Amino acid sequence: MSERFKVLGSLVLSMICWAFSFVWIKQAFVSFNPLTIVVMRLAISACLLYIILKLLRQLKPMLKADFKWFLLLAFFEPFLYFMGESFGLELVSSTVGAVIVSTIPLFAPITDRIFFKSKISWANILGIFVSFAGVLMLIFKDDFSLAAPLKGILLVFLAVFAALGYSVVLKKVPKHYNAVSIITFQNAIGLIYFLPLFFIYDVPKLCDKPITGKAIYAVVALAVVASSLAFIFFTYGMRIIGITKANVFVNMIPVFTAIIAWYVLGEVLTFQMLLGIAIVISGVFVSQFKVPKRGV
Repeated sequence: MSERFKVLGSLVLSMICWAFSFVWIKQAFVSFNPLTIVVMRLAISACLLYIILKLLRQLKPMLKADFKWFLLLAFFEPFLYFMGESFGLELVSSTVGAVIVSTIPLFAPITDRIFFKSKISWANILGIFVSFAGVLMLIFKDDFSLAAPLKGILLVFLAVFAALGYSVVLKKVPKHYNAVSIITFQNAIGLIYFLPLFFIYDVPKLCDKPITGKAIYAVVALAVVASSLAFIFFTYGMRIIGITKANVFVNMIPVFTAIIAWYVLGEVLTFQMLLGIAIVISGVFVSQFKVPKRGV
């Protein structure tokens, strides 16, 4: 199999994994609070990846000089990203949350411009406006009232900001670290970030909700699939083709999520929602459009 197909396949798989995560989080909320879910998924993921790396002898020791990059990497993802996503999804539907997250590729060129001096095309600017029109269709009702609480919408946009920060810092991590080692380190450090908040806010409430098998399954799936496999697939692809091209694949998430949420959670898909999703995805594709240069 050529490297091109490996990269494309890994990126598509990561999007499917993350699409399922929006549904699993909703299922986990039945028994657990957001911080508890994050701590459990990070603890399981970090331990699982560490064991696999040790058995395969693929763990790359972290150099002292790189420690600052891993601290910053873990601050953006999982800490800041999960704070926005987990608390945001308590207030908005899986589909709306996924569509907001799908705007990440729109802002990637702006991030590239600020930190790496890349050019921003008119297509990028047009794509941002088109996609925002789609997002507005999803978060506003016909009478222009919000279809979801503003707090929830802003929290999910916090996750978008965190993903962009993560992409920038990831470029600073030396190439000799393999994708699995990077995810193991960031999840372990992220767990340390979350533990104080977990003990203060969630430990006293652990017995408030009945524990169900479906919720436990959802947490394990989040840890193994969304916090481990998805990041490995995405990190592998991003480090080869770059931030902007890799983030284009994020537009697949709301489509997968809408179908899964409709089938598993019974979320209603209205014509306005479907149209909004289509407009957001169209804007993403417009933002990636390149006009070929004419020969002299």
